[in-house]
Amino acid sequence: MASSEAERKVEKEVVAEKEEEDTVAAGEDEDTGAQVAPIVRLEEVAVSTGEENEDAILDLKSKLYRFDKDGNQWKERGAGTVKFLKHKDTGKVRLVMRQSKTLKICANHLVVPTMTVQEHAGNEKSCVWHATDFADGELKDELFCIRFGSIENCKIFMETFQEVAESQVKKEESEGTTATAELLDKLSVEEKKEDKIAEEEAAPAPTTADAEEPEKAESKKDE
Repeated sequence: MASSEAERKVEKEVVAEKEEEDTVAAGEDEDTGAQVAPIVRLEEVAVSTGEENEDAILDLKSKLYRFDKDGNQWKERGAGTVKFLKHKDTGKVRLVMRQSKTLKICANHLVVPTMTVQEHAGNEKSCVWHATDFADGELKDELFCIRFGSIENCKIFMETFQEVAESQVKKEESEGTTATAELLDKLSVEEKKEDKIAEEEAAPAPTTADAEEPEKAESKKDE
């Protein structure tokens, strides 16, 4: 009997301790409704990427290489996303590529009509092209090689590249036609002004008799 009473006493103590622990835990989790203001208030800052006025024509993951003339070898520029960005106002298109983690610019150049892209020898997932690049903050003539994860993506990139280059040819022709029309119109207006001035200069000057006529007319009117 003594043993049973001792066991029951121990069980009661364990239950009591458990209830006390649950009460404390409930008190810790209870929401008091108090609001603690942050020590430092961080304001939202707008970050400009320089791409706000451009629309993305293409966006593909890839790895970019640059040919090092001094070392006569290809050097990796970075892995990330390559884009063709078309300016909303000017219609010009540039190729931009940033590293995926650091967002550092690997390539940044306009796509002009004289550019061509071709498959890299022996690798259907890669292609090469020449460009005057501005990724390092100064214009440099570069030979780039880009590699994609699939042959299909490489073909899409090459087709888009050629389409953009051809569209820039048409754009330049259109701008040239408009500029020529404006120039001809301006010359036509200037020629008309010159003709008018020449006619005024060639007109005979009024004689003394002509100058007296108004006076005679006034005299007769008074009579």
